[in-house]
Amino acid sequence: MDFQSFLEFVPCLAEAKLPAMASHVKMAPMERIESLNSTVENKNAKKAAVMMLLYPKNGITHLVLIVRNSYEGVHSGQIAFPGGKYEKEDLNFSTTALRETHEEIGVLPEKMKIIKPFTPMYIPPSNFMVYPFFGICSEEICFVPDASEVARIIELPLSVFLNDEIIINARLSTSYANDINVPAFEIEGQVVWGATAMMLSELKDVLNSTLEYRI
Repeated sequence: MDFQSFLEFVPCLAEAKLPAMASHVKMAPMERIESLNSTVENKNAKKAAVMMLLYPKNGITHLVLIVRNSYEGVHSGQIAFPGGKYEKEDLNFSTTALRETHEEIGVLPEKMKIIKPFTPMYIPPSNFMVYPFFGICSEEICFVPDASEVARIIELPLSVFLNDEIIINARLSTSYANDINVPAFEIEGQVVWGATAMMLSELKDVLNSTLEYRI
């Protein structure tokens, strides 16, 4: 979809109802479904925020994702949204999302407009409560990735994201189970699963319920 056409739908997207768990469960590993119903009270969950940022590239709407660097941790090398941990200096979680997006991929906070928050998600393996935000940047972006955190930037055309052909089932070994079948997105030859896939699922459902056509 060309970006100018996409912008016409932004007011409707801002008012769209969030499907929450109905979307999350579509891309949740079976072992994670029970935890979607659990609360994080008394778990002292750490807080983080991420940005689901859409923007124009050559006039066409794209979604930015990052490939995280390899490190000693449960999310090493995974595809994710730009974002990171809440800091006490942050006014709120949207401030965290803006700040971390700037730090990780070089987009100035004033260039991004947050359209709406999406459904928060608890991630058991890392004990994080993640607050996703849907935002847009109306200008083409020259990304400047933080080499210490970001191995690669993925610029995903909206038309590809909305195509169900990228939804697959994959056999993976995770931090909590070996050789399990998980629903996932296949993006640029890489498997996107777990929390990022569940958040992508909600974004995809909201976009599909709002956009009248796709290109």
